[in-house]
Amino acid sequence: MTATNNKQVTLRDYVSGFPKESDFDFTTSTVELRVPEGTNSVLVKNLYLSCDPYMRTRMGKPKPSTALAQAYALGQPIYGYGVSRVIESGHPDYKKDDLLWGIVGWEEYSVITPAPHMHFKIQHTDVPLSYYTGLLGMPGMTAYAGFYEICSPKEGETVYVSAASGAVGQLVGQFAKMMGCYVVGSAGSKEKVDLLKTKFGFDDAFNYKEEPDLSAALKRCFPKGIDIYFENVGGKMLDAVLLNMNVHGRIAVCGMISQYNLENQEGVHNLSNIIYKRIRIQGFAVFDFYDKYSKFLEFVLPHIKEGKITYVEDVADGLEKGPEALVGLFHGKNVGKQVVVVARE
Repeated sequence: MTATNNKQVTLRDYVSGFPKESDFDFTTSTVELRVPEGTNSVLVKNLYLSCDPYMRTRMGKPKPSTALAQAYALGQPIYGYGVSRVIESGHPDYKKDDLLWGIVGWEEYSVITPAPHMHFKIQHTDVPLSYYTGLLGMPGMTAYAGFYEICSPKEGETVYVSAASGAVGQLVGQFAKMMGCYVVGSAGSKEKVDLLKTKFGFDDAFNYKEEPDLSAALKRCFPKGIDIYFENVGGKMLDAVLLNMNVHGRIAVCGMISQYNLENQEGVHNLSNIIYKRIRIQGFAVFDFYDKYSKFLEFVLPHIKEGKITYVEDVADGLEKGPEALVGLFHGKNVGKQVVVVARE
């Protein structure tokens, strides 16, 4: 029977306010390099882990079962999306050396029970494997479902994306450009704004931290108003957008990162515009759309191979860098999709 050390990132205490590196522990346990006989468990070696803003909602004290995401257990490895290689399998659909992406622990090795819409076998390996934490994984699917399924875009429409250089936003902007839309994004640094305009092909972009009046900034960028808003931020940004939406505008609510670390969330004051302008606002969760994953791959893979989609990753090397990378998300330190490399193979 072979056992090996298993480094893990665990939650030390429930988080209030902004998460800090000290909220996490970096520990070592042992793991058997085999799966229990007669189970359909799979032992995987984790290669890449995904840092995602929604993970903040799991760090607080457990809430009633109405919460979308269950709280992490103290002293246990936190978990999220990752890319892994199968070491041993008791599951009929997986064999040794298969690759998969889905929910795993923040640790070197995880024992998982593959579940539909939680774990996906990787069939296409002629693209970087890390892409399955982003472009070809949950964030890519989020951008695709939110933009095409929720926003019903039409050629020539105006599209605004907040947190536009992040894992999801950078793709929404590129999808919108492919549709023939006029696209503007906002981000929190000059470097990110430059990236939006030069790398991702946005028509315009602005640094929201340098705008004393967000509504005026949007009016400058959208003199004819906004048809589609892809919402990643919430709070004051949503308030400003509502003033600048067009009649029959659509807002896909993907995230509200400005609110996750607040004890009391900010109110929104311009809601009457929803009536006057007949705006449709719809929140969505990506797992409601995972049945369209194969359709998404058929759509996106040719564009990647033809160089029509650009994807930027911010890579942290080593599991021990995980807490710093995750905490950095909430201070805008990442440029592009934040990935943690556990092992390259």
